[in-house]
Formats: sequence, structure tokens, C-alpha cells
Amino acid sequence: MAHSLLSHDVYDEEKISAMDYYPHPYLPLLENTSTTLFPKIPDETVGHKRLKRTTSTNSLNGMSRLQFRDHIWTYSQRYLAAEAVEAAADAMMGSSEDGKTAEDETGDEMRLVYLLVSCTEAVACRDKPRASALLSELRASTLVFGSSFQRVASCFVQGLADRLALVRPLGAVGFVEPTMNLMDNASDKKEEALALVYELCPHIQFGHFVANSAILEAFEGESFVHVVDLGMSLGLAHGYQWRQLIQSLADRAGPPLRCLRITGVGLCAERFLVIGDELEAYAQSMGIHLEFSVIESNLENLRPKDIKQKDSEVLVVNSILQLHCVVKESRGALNSVLQIIHELSPKVLVLVEQDSSHNGPFFVGRFMEALHYYSAIFDSLDAMLPKYDTRRAKMEQFFFAEEIKNIVSCEGPARVERHEKVDQWRRRMSRAGFQPAPLKIVAQAKQFLGKIKACDGYTILEDKGCLVLGWKSKPIVAASCWKC
Repeated sequence: MAHSLLSHDVYDEEKISAMDYYPHPYLPLLENTSTTLFPKIPDETVGHKRLKRTTSTNSLNGMSRLQFRDHIWTYSQRYLAAEAVEAAADAMMGSSEDGKTAEDETGDEMRLVYLLVSCTEAVACRDKPRASALLSELRASTLVFGSSFQRVASCFVQGLADRLALVRPLGAVGFVEPTMNLMDNASDKKEEALALVYELCPHIQFGHFVANSAILEAFEGESFVHVVDLGMSLGLAHGYQWRQLIQSLADRAGPPLRCLRITGVGLCAERFLVIGDELEAYAQSMGIHLEFSVIESNLENLRPKDIKQKDSEVLVVNSILQLHCVVKESRGALNSVLQIIHELSPKVLVLVEQDSSHNGPFFVGRFMEALHYYSAIFDSLDAMLPKYDTRRAKMEQFFFAEEIKNIVSCEGPARVERHEKVDQWRRRMSRAGFQPAPLKIVAQAKQFLGKIKACDGYTILEDKGCLVLGWKSKPIVAASCWKC
């Protein structure tokens, strides 16, 4: 709901109810409702019923400071609403000797919220002196080994600092684009962090489980089958997803599988071929003939002729946290990829994506949505691992922080972490000619969470045929299935 306030041309600020627009429980709750905590709205806004989007082609740079302050005012009301929630919780739990400490921590974290919001506004307005001063204060308060919110705030501070270094001063036009290799997975630290996220968090394993369940159903009774893996499952070593699929195919009842083909798509061809060799040896040990091949291309340059199909084989397409990278402003790149997939006529397209709105047109709104989303993730990490566990720090700083910094600091082609809600994906897929294939494995997915011993607090819900993995009601990852 939060993103909707920033995606419409107008809003009625006098009719906004703070409680109605406070759906996010993972930012710190307010202890002090003093209005001095938040940026004040200039007197000129009083009595203004509607605020229209500027007509500048660059909405970020063309918007006035007044408009940004109005957006901040809207979000401030949500934080103010949290005081009532906390008061109710205190009344239920009663007072304790530890209450003062908890109040102090909440007060410190609320101050961080204020500083982050103020700094975001200053960066959005290209007010370098004020943004720099706020960043200095934030750096002194955000600890990599601090509380859950301090840790996530430190990642956003890095992103704000990077963005501030790239914007031009007031009066200039445009935004300096950073240079970035969009498929750079060579860092040992990133690879280790990805492996830890796979091992300790259920996000990717959930996607693999749902995808394999849908693929097995599509392959039921078939002898010649083919999987096209977009991104080759994030480049995870050993091809975990396909090892699980191979084992399931070997154990299935019915006619034996004659041939399994897997085609990996991505720029890390050498890495994929190593994975392919391991998978072929594993499949042979399970009595399955596997043919593995690689298409060395990013998704935007993929062509239908690149994917070799054979007669009588059943094709499925697998996309785990990949398609959001080609969601550009023009939508042309994504439309092209979806058109190519549609031309291949796969029996199933499995789509697993982060379920959050990090692709809004306004920087401030995008920042706030990301802050809510990653606060939930860091809260889950806090529940799983001790404060000083190095594995936790590696996941936070070398995996999730990289996503956060891309969302916050980058624009244009360099911004590839363009996550969107499942409803938006439904509209995109429908426009591309795909029809939903509802997933009916909620019970099995919940059993899977128990099998991998996921931390208490993770939930799985069915949403119009999609499965959504969440942390304490906050959606994290959504899986859906589509057919032509």
C-alpha cells in the first residue's frame, strides 16, 4: 500500500489516516510523538488539497523541495501511528525492569529513522551540505554488529553515500551513472555470502522447491524433457536445484526417463560448465542420461534461435530471482524476453521473485519501501543467528547490502534490482500472453519449511494461485507458475 501513495499523480493529504497507511511492523516503534522529530511542512502547504506531479522529464530532479517534504510528511504519519501499537503492546505485557532499556533502544532506533528520512530527502533534493552532515551523524550511529535495525541502516547509509557522490549539484541537469558489470559474480566474498544465504535462509530453497514441484508435474509421464534455466540458479555452486530434480526424476514411478536436457543461460559460461560436468556425473550415478549446455548471453540479448529444441521433448523455463533485472523504465527489455519465452511455447514457466515494490518512479518512496522490506529480512537474521556470528555479517554485508546499495544509489541501466509485487507481475505476464497455472502445494511447502528447519516466524501463504514466503506477515519471496 505504501508505494501507491507515490505512484499516483495526486493525493489528498488532509484525508490520509496514519493507521490506515502503516502496514509495516519492522521499523522501530515510536516512543515520542513530538513533531520536532520529523521534517516540518512549510506553511504554504496548509489548505492545499492536491499536489500534482511535475511535468519535467526527469521527475526526480524536477520536483521541488516542497513536494519531497510532503512525501516525507506522509511517511512520518505512519511512524507516528506506531506509538499506539507500542502502547497497546506495553499494556498487554505489563511493565518490567527491562522496560527502560527497551525504551532507550527504541528511542535510539527512532532517531535513526528520523536521520535516514531526513538524509534521504536531502539527497533527493541534491542538498549536498545537509546530506553530508546527516551522513556523518548516521555513520556514527549505525553499527555493523549492532541491533537489527542499526545493521540494516548501515547498508542504507552506504547506498545514500554512493548516491550523493554521483548526483550533480543544484542547477545541474541529470544524474551521473556509475559503471557496473551487471553479471559480475567473481567476488569470492559474494559467492560465499550467496552460499550462506542458500544454506541458512529459506528464500532460495523455497523457490527451488516450488519450481521443482511444478517442473516434476509438467514432466509427469514424459521421456524426453528439457529445462531452460535463466541465470542458471544464480550461479550457485554444484547445481543444487537440479541435483534435487534429478533425484526426484530417478525416484518417480512410471516410464523411465530417456533424456534430460538442461540449458543454462548467463555470462558465467566457464562456471556453468563446471556445474554441468558435476550434474552429468551425478545424473549418471542415478541412472539418468543428462545433456548439459550453456548459452553465453545476458537475458536482454537472448534470441529464440539460441535455444535448441528437439522434437517430442517437453520444455519448461525456470527463472529464480532473474527477470526483475530486465524490468527497465521502458519495459522493452522485459517484454522482449517474455516474447522469446512465449515463442518457445514451454509447458510451464516458473517465476520466483522478491515480493516488494522497489521500482517506483520516486526515489524517496523506493527508499522507504526498501527500508521496510530489508528491515524484515534483517529481523529474521537476528532471530536466526547471534549478533557477532560472522556468517550473519557476511550475508548482510556482501549479499543483502549489495541489493540495497543498487536500489538506493543507482538509476537507469545500472539499477538492476527492480523488484516488484506479485500483482504487478500478474499484469506483466498477462500482457505478454501468459496464463496463470495455480500452485496447489501449500501444505507440501509448509512441510518443506519444517524439513529444512526454517526459523520460527517464516510463513507460507497462497495468494491467487501464487505461493508467498514471508517473515511475520511481511512478504519476502513469491513463486508463480505460468503457461502459454
